[in-house]
Amino acid sequence: MQNFLTSIRKIIGAIGHFLAPFFHFVGPYWLGFWHGVRRIWRRYLLTRWVLLGLMLIFLGFSTYLTFLAKTSDVEHLKANLQTTTTIYDHDQQKAGSLYAQKGTYVSYNKISPQIQNAVTSTEDRTFWTNPGFSIKGYARAAVSYVIHHGQISGGGSTLTQQLAKNALLTQQQTLIRKAEELFLSIEITKVYSKQDIITMYLNNAYFGNGVWGVQDAAEKYFGKSAAEIDTAEAASMAAMLRSPSFYNPIDHPNYNISRRNLILGLMVDNDKLTTSQATAAKQEALNLQDNYNSTDGYRYPYYFDAVINEAISKYGLTEEEIMNKGYKIYTALNQTYQQQMTASFADSSVFPANAADGTQVEGASVAMDPQNGGVTAVVGGRNATPVFRGYNRATQIKRQPGSTMKPLAVYTPALENGYHYDSELTDKKMSYGANHYTPTDYGDNYQGKVPMYSALAQSLNVPAVWLLDQIGVQKGVAAVKDFGITLPKSDQNLAMALGGLNIGVSPYQMAGAYATFANQGQRPTSHFITKIVDASGNVIVDNTETKTKRVMSAKTAKEMNSMMLGVFDYGTGTSAKPSGYDVAGKTGSTEVPDSYGFGTKDQWVVGYTPDVVVATWIGYDSTDSSHFLQGISEEGVAKVWKSEMENILPNTDGTKFSTKDAKTRASAEQTTNSANVWDQVKNGAAKAKANLDSAAGNAKSWVDSVKGLFGQ
Repeated sequence: MQNFLTSIRKIIGAIGHFLAPFFHFVGPYWLGFWHGVRRIWRRYLLTRWVLLGLMLIFLGFSTYLTFLAKTSDVEHLKANLQTTTTIYDHDQQKAGSLYAQKGTYVSYNKISPQIQNAVTSTEDRTFWTNPGFSIKGYARAAVSYVIHHGQISGGGSTLTQQLAKNALLTQQQTLIRKAEELFLSIEITKVYSKQDIITMYLNNAYFGNGVWGVQDAAEKYFGKSAAEIDTAEAASMAAMLRSPSFYNPIDHPNYNISRRNLILGLMVDNDKLTTSQATAAKQEALNLQDNYNSTDGYRYPYYFDAVINEAISKYGLTEEEIMNKGYKIYTALNQTYQQQMTASFADSSVFPANAADGTQVEGASVAMDPQNGGVTAVVGGRNATPVFRGYNRATQIKRQPGSTMKPLAVYTPALENGYHYDSELTDKKMSYGANHYTPTDYGDNYQGKVPMYSALAQSLNVPAVWLLDQIGVQKGVAAVKDFGITLPKSDQNLAMALGGLNIGVSPYQMAGAYATFANQGQRPTSHFITKIVDASGNVIVDNTETKTKRVMSAKTAKEMNSMMLGVFDYGTGTSAKPSGYDVAGKTGSTEVPDSYGFGTKDQWVVGYTPDVVVATWIGYDSTDSSHFLQGISEEGVAKVWKSEMENILPNTDGTKFSTKDAKTRASAEQTTNSANVWDQVKNGAAKAKANLDSAAGNAKSWVDSVKGLFGQ
């Protein structure tokens, strides 16, 4: 070690010796520069200016935070906490409520004094006397900030500050957020009494196991109201505020008892209990009893989740605002449709069998009003009790649409560019482009020529690709974009005719696209929310005006309806057709590798009447050789979609299509044309006979005239 230190000293000495000429040269200049700075600093009194600048910055920051506090709707905090955000359906009838952070609100006199004593002794000993913040608490937080090298580690917050954080701010641990918390707590203290503040805090606190508020927590853990809680139980409840998951007595009774006993000691220190009272309470066992019944406010979880997501992504609200501010959210929800769609998804008999390892086939569906784009029902999976704001396949999946893309990318732009519903399309196996892209029909059977309506109804691949090649890929890309689906460059090729996309689509997107056909060529803007009103009655979102975009002519829409009626009358969707109803739309599926066997990865039916569009997908979340759909699309998703439509359609207006299916029309036109030809033949024969008769009469008259001449 001594030799090592000696070596280090030698190295440092050598470096110093090497740099000595540099320091010798630079030294005088550095001293001159420093003396110049000192003269300027003293001459212009820069210390005072720096202090003035810091004071102005502090004043400006304080003014900004005061402004935030004054405009944070503190006056309505109590009303917002008491009022639950309510969801209304398309008839403005209450459909449920968003209670994720709302328990049963109880008044101050219905909360046991022991709960208040336990909480204040633990969380804020000077609560009843402090101005909403604690100087000692901030001093401790500052020391912690230094010790943890600039990281906010929590602590130092009074009950008032915690209320401000939970009800008005995010959970971020930053200096700015801590400063906002301080100013808001001061404002809250000005507006509300201490009794109001502790009541709001306890009603807004989280106690674990999905329970918010002191009243529901008392019922959940001890089977009694908050007013009936005794000293030991109060300390157990206060213990959960530190970490609801770690200290709740159901999951971790020993941890709860340990912290409970600590809190009982703090209550003695805070003169809320005598030593003998605390000792007696520590001897009590945990007598747990669960009498908590959660409300059924969150009745339609997939729909309500989608409403929250739209409010956040489209209208800039936060989850905390939506949950805690008592909004009235009006939606396009049709409760009857929603209940019927949910019932279909609850019927396992309409879904394919589970995989060998028990993994079930998943599914998702969206029902939409084609006139205004409002989502009337949605199911995002087969889980009957999905987690709050969990995975919603109806709006969030991106899966290949298969042949449901053909009407969007091929047949609509073809009609718009001069083709007719009965135009002859080429159905011959051929290759395209430098990569020799070669689509095939099912069974490798080809007809040579096929009318467009038959190619669509039978979901033939080769004619669809041939037609897209004829009209041009970019016309297809533009059409798909008009339908509300933007394709990346990598998907702008002939394969898009068959739905072979790298980035897929959701049922929500497909329902919005097909609503265009049912709405005479105009695509409505898809949405869940129609209006949001705050607790004071102010309209903060107004989406009641229907917005549409013209995608195709009404004539083209009618032709597309005619062709897609054939899908369910004689095409690939016959097994999905609901009994007694005319529906139009398209089926679709995507293939799995040949090594898997005979089956598909994704199966779709997107169908509609003039009253409702329903887009349904089924498949496995993760597809592999053990998890794929056996058979073709008619054998899987058809049953699900048929069940949904047979449940929903009896509740619609029953509006009829203004056209017949294309095959019937083509047959009628052919019969009419044949009749016209025969009529023309008969008319021609009659006219010829008349001409002959006329000619014969003229000839007889001429002969008689000649005879008369000779007779004279």
